[in-house]
Amino acid sequence: PGVRAVSPAAALRALGAGFLAGIRNLGRFTLFSLRLLAAGGQPPWRVRRLLREIYDSGVLSLVIVCISGIAVGAVLGLQGHNTLVRFGAEENLGAVVGLSLIRELGPVLTSLLVAGRAGSAMAAEIASMKVTEQLDGLRMMSVDPLDFVGAPKASAMILSMPLLATLFTLFGIFGGYLVGVVVLGGDAGSYLSTLQDSVRFSEDVAGGLIKGVVFGVLVALIATYRGFTAQPSSAGVSAAATSTVVIASVATLVSDYFITALWGY
Repeated sequence: PGVRAVSPAAALRALGAGFLAGIRNLGRFTLFSLRLLAAGGQPPWRVRRLLREIYDSGVLSLVIVCISGIAVGAVLGLQGHNTLVRFGAEENLGAVVGLSLIRELGPVLTSLLVAGRAGSAMAAEIASMKVTEQLDGLRMMSVDPLDFVGAPKASAMILSMPLLATLFTLFGIFGGYLVGVVVLGGDAGSYLSTLQDSVRFSEDVAGGLIKGVVFGVLVALIATYRGFTAQPSSAGVSAAATSTVVIASVATLVSDYFITALWGY
């Protein structure tokens, strides 16, 4: 009693409506991305704004990226050492830590961290400009908001992400060295030599850099899209920031699988 049954037809209609809404949103996101990329590829080149956005997205993320890299590398060094000891292969710790960070953990975790810090801030800032009608003011002055606001932010994110991922990886390798060699007493020569022998630039380093660029593009497009399409209210600003983190994180993890599969690791 009191529970209303849902007919199969109503369930199908709701499912179809949700599917069509998802297709429409995907189409809007694709058109927005093309417009943003076109605006960023045409003069005038807003170098000063680009440098300021690189500072906001990249430089201000250095601390969290480097500290997280050392922590992740330390955990990999500890867990890897304890696992390799069982098989009598603890001299391969450098290869395990290095390949794990270069191939997967470096780019992926950097993207998740930057999406949570810089991506959410980017979406919230653009949404706040929409709420306060600053974007409308730019249009009144015949200035395209995508060119003046969106393109520098997206370009800064795309440029910063692979550099931050590289720093995360380097600090992670250093953290693994601290735990595996300094704390646990492993051989420093074996750690570095196995790392050098196992890493291939064309297969490992290039793949990690490609992932960094792709993740930067995804986070940049999602953050700017959510900012420009936010509801003009305080709730819309918070929703834009939250949805940016969620969608960018899921997109990073899904795209990571496809890049790994296509790159042929």
